[in-house]
Amino acid sequence: MNSTKNLFLTALTLAALSAGAWAQSGASAPQSAPPVTAADVQALKDALAAQQKQIERLTQQLERQETLQQAQTASGSGAAQVQPVSQQQAVELQNAVLRQQDTTSPGLNAQDTQAEGAPNPMHGSISIHFKGITITPGGFAEAAFVRRSRALAADLPTPFNSLTMPGASQSSLSEFFGSGRQSRPTVYVDGRLKNVELSSYVSGDFLSAADTSSATQTNSYSFRLRQAWGQAKFDNGWSFLGGQMWSLVTENKAGIAPSDDTGRANDSRPMTIDPGYNIGFTFARQYAIRLTKDFNHKFAFAVAMENAQGTLTTHGNTDNFLLGAAGATNSYNDALTACATNSFTAAGATSPTFYVTCSPAATYTFNPSPDIIAKLAFDPGFGHYEVFGLYDRFRDRVFPCANFVIGTTGACPIDASVTGPSAHGAFNSSKNGGGFGANARWNFDNKRIVFGLHAFGGQGVGRYGAAQLSDLSIHADGTPDVIKNYQGLATLEWHGKKLDIYTYTGAEYDGRTDDFDVATNTYVGYGSPHFNNSGCYTETAPSIAVTNGFNPGSLSKCTGDTRAAIEGTAGFWYRFYSGPRGRFQFGTQYSYVTRQTWSGTGFSKGNSVTPEGIDNMIFTSFRYYLP
Repeated sequence: MNSTKNLFLTALTLAALSAGAWAQSGASAPQSAPPVTAADVQALKDALAAQQKQIERLTQQLERQETLQQAQTASGSGAAQVQPVSQQQAVELQNAVLRQQDTTSPGLNAQDTQAEGAPNPMHGSISIHFKGITITPGGFAEAAFVRRSRALAADLPTPFNSLTMPGASQSSLSEFFGSGRQSRPTVYVDGRLKNVELSSYVSGDFLSAADTSSATQTNSYSFRLRQAWGQAKFDNGWSFLGGQMWSLVTENKAGIAPSDDTGRANDSRPMTIDPGYNIGFTFARQYAIRLTKDFNHKFAFAVAMENAQGTLTTHGNTDNFLLGAAGATNSYNDALTACATNSFTAAGATSPTFYVTCSPAATYTFNPSPDIIAKLAFDPGFGHYEVFGLYDRFRDRVFPCANFVIGTTGACPIDASVTGPSAHGAFNSSKNGGGFGANARWNFDNKRIVFGLHAFGGQGVGRYGAAQLSDLSIHADGTPDVIKNYQGLATLEWHGKKLDIYTYTGAEYDGRTDDFDVATNTYVGYGSPHFNNSGCYTETAPSIAVTNGFNPGSLSKCTGDTRAAIEGTAGFWYRFYSGPRGRFQFGTQYSYVTRQTWSGTGFSKGNSVTPEGIDNMIFTSFRYYLP
């Protein structure tokens, strides 16, 4: 009986609120409850904006049956002047307002949807209210394909730093891959406790590759965790965020806030179909804990402690250093790849001994500390601006006696126990890295046109770029040598009611860090002008070390360290439908990519000592988004 009474009284309250909204708009209160139409939603939108929080709290209180006294007080005499509306009609009206906010152009400034009293942009028409929390499922299903003019044996994400040199057999073959692996389920949960909003977000896709994955018959790929975080956001502007998320270096549209993976929230990712985005875009998704302070949506500050890793490229070094290890079984990726058959002839032997060596598919650096990132964001009224800084640190263990031969000179501390290669005198060596970046983004023509500029540079920051250039190489003595890296991206987007058009131009650069090993009379490091590039134009026969027909020959005498990776992209998305049933859209993207290398030795007629890898790529995608 009490439940029925609560429902009736709350319905009266909602009817009174609706009547007040009609009165403010100049219309008379209706005598009966007409069906809610699109015109009604538009007319009520402005009036309901200020009442949204009250409606949400009232709905939750009704479910918990804790607001009898408040409902009786709020209903007053206004409810007697109109016919009551049902709870279902009120909820439909609320969801219609939410859909109006959620289905606007992707160019919508997130600050507009996060102002005091506005609905949560992460909510949708299928949000579920349960015992004081709101559960919002989301995501999309995708059918996409890519065609590349030069084969990379890659699914949708493009390995930009692996574009093949002109002599590679793959450069004479094109490739087509169709995929549904970017399909992305998500769930967002939020609730409120007095002065704090609590929320959590989890998303994933299928763009990972376990050891047993293949595309031969069942296309069975493992599930990949993209984000999994929890947040406490206080009314005074402070918020604490922890879990796996988009790094703080990733550009925001407004303020500093966590982002979802379907484009409804606050990050400024390129709108590309390619899950590798565009060269020049700075980002990471990794573990982090973050503290943020927002000052009235005009200024925000954040500091984060994030997961650290290092990417290494070096040539010619002896085995006198240890930076990390292959993945641990049942913990990280421990698969082996790039196997090769080698041989040696022992002293006095008449025939060689053959053996196979393999490289790990993934390596993990031993990190001395987390990466520390700080960011300032400004929203003065025209444009959004960010400045940020990153600090990282690398460490390896150096073995000065690892290649010691009696009678030679070098860094090995000689004593009576040193008679050959050993770990004698091993020590740790550390090197600091980091960099600074800035972002600027402007909206024109009522937010239909978006123009953005991004720049980031420093030392040891290559892994934060879409091209995945290297962070460091190694000196001849085994100590770390961080690589200078720059990243930049220009954005131009146009957003219409059904059509979005985008263009991006980006570049990333890695500097030279070469060194000379006196003991071996060899140049070592990254990008040395003394490295041999003469074989980058000469095709080689396939290798039979692994499987006949599936192991392209490796180029001989082709170091090919990347100096600059450059990409230009243009594409569009067309929305066939966007409304309470979700969103159906189709897109096409074209990209031109070039990987330019550092010059080396070995010039011959018609061949430059700075070989270049080029690819032309066309992507298409059809997606259905949950409402």
